[in-house]
Amino acid sequence: MDLTYSAAEEAFRAEARAWLEANVPKDLPPLDSAEGFPLHVAWEKQLFANRWAVVSWPKAYGGREASVIEWLIFEEEYYRAGGPQRATQNGIFLLAPTLFEFGTQEQQDRILPKLAAAEELWCQGWSEPGAGSDLASLSARAERVDGGFRLYGQKTWATRGSFSHKLFGLFRSEPGSQRHKGLSYLLVDLHQDGVTVRPIDKLDGGEGFAEIFFDGAFVPDADVLGGVGKGWEVAMATTGSERGLTLRSPGRFLATATRLIELCRSQPEAAGERLRDRVADAWMQAEAYRVFTLESVTRIVEGRAVGADSSLMKVHWSELDVALHETALELLGASAELAPGAPASADRGRWIEGYQFALAGPIYAGTNEIQRNIIAERILGLPRK
Repeated sequence: MDLTYSAAEEAFRAEARAWLEANVPKDLPPLDSAEGFPLHVAWEKQLFANRWAVVSWPKAYGGREASVIEWLIFEEEYYRAGGPQRATQNGIFLLAPTLFEFGTQEQQDRILPKLAAAEELWCQGWSEPGAGSDLASLSARAERVDGGFRLYGQKTWATRGSFSHKLFGLFRSEPGSQRHKGLSYLLVDLHQDGVTVRPIDKLDGGEGFAEIFFDGAFVPDADVLGGVGKGWEVAMATTGSERGLTLRSPGRFLATATRLIELCRSQPEAAGERLRDRVADAWMQAEAYRVFTLESVTRIVEGRAVGADSSLMKVHWSELDVALHETALELLGASAELAPGAPASADRGRWIEGYQFALAGPIYAGTNEIQRNIIAERILGLPRK
C-alpha cells in the first residue's frame, strides 16, 4: 500500500481546500431543526452547482469522476474546513452506491441527478417497532396489484424522515415468507395518499427521526430496486455502505481529533497526564482508521472484496467517536454541559452536540453487538453457538 499522493491528487486537494475555505458556511443552526434544515439544503445546492456534492460520480450526474482516493481527500478537506453535516447523506452515501450496483439505467438516470442536486431528499425505511437489529423479522408488507405494489405497515426511526420526499427500504412482498426470503427493496414517494409521516422529537427539540405509516401507498414496478424478492441481497449492499467508509470517512474523525488536541492545549490545567494520554490515544485511533480505510480502498481498486471488514470499520469508528467526545467533555468539566448558544459554551456547544450524536453510533447501522458476532463468524471463523 502506497501512502504517498500523486501530483494530480495533491492538485485536487489544493483546489478542494481553496474552494471549501472560501465557501463553507459558519454557525449554521442544527441540521435537524425546522430553522436549520433549509439552510443545510441550500448549502447542498451550492456544493452541487460547483460540482463538489458528489465528486466521485460521473460528470453526467454532476460529479467530477474523481477516484476513490480523491474522494477521501475531499472528505478530509471538507471536515478540515468545518463543513456541516450533509443533509443529503442518506441519498448520496447509502442509496446511491446501491443504485450504481443494482439499479437499471433508467433508475439511475431518473433518480441520481435529483438526488445529487438536493431536489429529492431520501430517508431509510429499515426499522420497525418489532424489527430493529433483527432486520429479517420485519413485517411491513407490499401487496401485488396491477403495475406495482400497495404498502401496509409501519417504519420507525427514519432519519430525517420528517424532511424527506422519498424513502428506500425493505418490505415483505411474498405472503407467508419468513426471515430473509420474500423481501423487496422499494423506492417510495412519501408525498402521496396512504402515507402518514409522524416526527419523533429528539431530546434537543430537533426532528431528527420519524415514524412512517403505510395504508395502501402505491409503488410502481419501476421503483423496485434489484428485482422482486431480491431485497435482502440489495439491502446488505446498503448496510455495507452504512457501516463502512462511504458514510463515515476518516476525514470526519481526523478533524475531530485535531479539534480535541487544540482543546487539550487550551486547557493545560485540566488536562493532566491521564487525559493527555487519552487525547494521544484518540488521535492514534483516528489515524489507524485512516490507514485501515486506505488499505480497504486499495483492495477495492484492485477488484477485491471488502466483505465483513465493514463490520470492523463500524465498531472502530463508532467507539472512536464516543471516545473523542467523552475525552473532550472531561477536559471541559462543568462547562461541557452548557447548551449550544450559551455565552460561555465551548466551541459553540459542538462538543456536547457531537457527544449526543456519537452515543447513537454503536446502535444504528446494526448494533455493535451484532457486528462483533459478524466479525467472530466471518473474519475469525469462530463457530456459531
